[in-house]
Amino acid sequence: MKKLVLALITVIITNPLFANTPCESYPELENSFIGTWGIDIVGGGVGWLKVHEQQGVLDGELLWIGGSVLPVSDMYLVDENTLVVTRTSEQELKGTDRKHIKTWTLRITKMNDDIAGTMTGPSWGGNGEQLNYFTGKRMPAPGAAPDLSTLKFGKPIKLFNGKDMAGWRSIDPNMANGFKVVNGTMQNDPVQPENGEHISYGNLRTEQEFGDFNLKLEVNVPKGNNSGVYLRGLYEIQVVDSYGLELDSHNMGAVYSRVTPSENAEKPGGEWQTMDITLVNRHITVILNGKKIVDNAPAEGPTGGAISSDVFAPGPIYLQGDHGTVAYRNIVLTPIL
Repeated sequence: MKKLVLALITVIITNPLFANTPCESYPELENSFIGTWGIDIVGGGVGWLKVHEQQGVLDGELLWIGGSVLPVSDMYLVDENTLVVTRTSEQELKGTDRKHIKTWTLRITKMNDDIAGTMTGPSWGGNGEQLNYFTGKRMPAPGAAPDLSTLKFGKPIKLFNGKDMAGWRSIDPNMANGFKVVNGTMQNDPVQPENGEHISYGNLRTEQEFGDFNLKLEVNVPKGNNSGVYLRGLYEIQVVDSYGLELDSHNMGAVYSRVTPSENAEKPGGEWQTMDITLVNRHITVILNGKKIVDNAPAEGPTGGAISSDVFAPGPIYLQGDHGTVAYRNIVLTPIL
């Protein structure tokens, strides 16, 4: 994969049609980076970049593997086929009035609707430098919201039988699995040893993959805990104890970091809650405890933790298992025909 990225970059920068000419030589050219891009990171992980322009100033938002979609720090064209994007994070230094700022730089080259590039910056865990290679493709806009009243449904599929973990498997077999069946529920309990090395728990996915669908389930997230339900491995519907908090795109039932619920509908931690989720034509509806809190909202791109950048391909339901204790039951998926 790394060789493929390097080859694509080489083709782009050596092609005489894309000579490295200063961008000021093309004052009338349209910026062809404008739009959204799905990114596949060599070695694993998904990213997403949106490029837009306002009053002649380039700006954008970036998702890199996990976490939230965040504004970029800077963005500029080197030439018509080379874009540089920087992203920074700030950390306050205790006992001082200074902030420690880390910067990661993406250098992106483009040929038609394909991109390839590198991301360089300080290592996530401390000293040293990291270098990531990536490729990507242009992502069309979600388009108009579908008419949900015209949907036709197939036969419901019971994803959890209440007896065993048939139909489910770990996404990463090298990570610990905290899911097990307890009293007819699928429970995740990522216990850490009192003394000893930290255990890294993984996520759980269905063996089957699906297109568009309606998904109904019940979930119990104890006080202070966190999980998530991923649709087609792309979009996380947040599962978290957010009872009593102000509305936020990271609260219970939100499309994580992308769509804020219209109202607070969650119950206190430790109570069973119902979720009724519809994904169709890249639009998401979420009904939490009988209240519609996300109404046919467009999903511009994947959320943090996605396992694919292809928003058109079928994918699994996956449950986040690396954050905290949670239990699921009565998980039923009905395909949309």
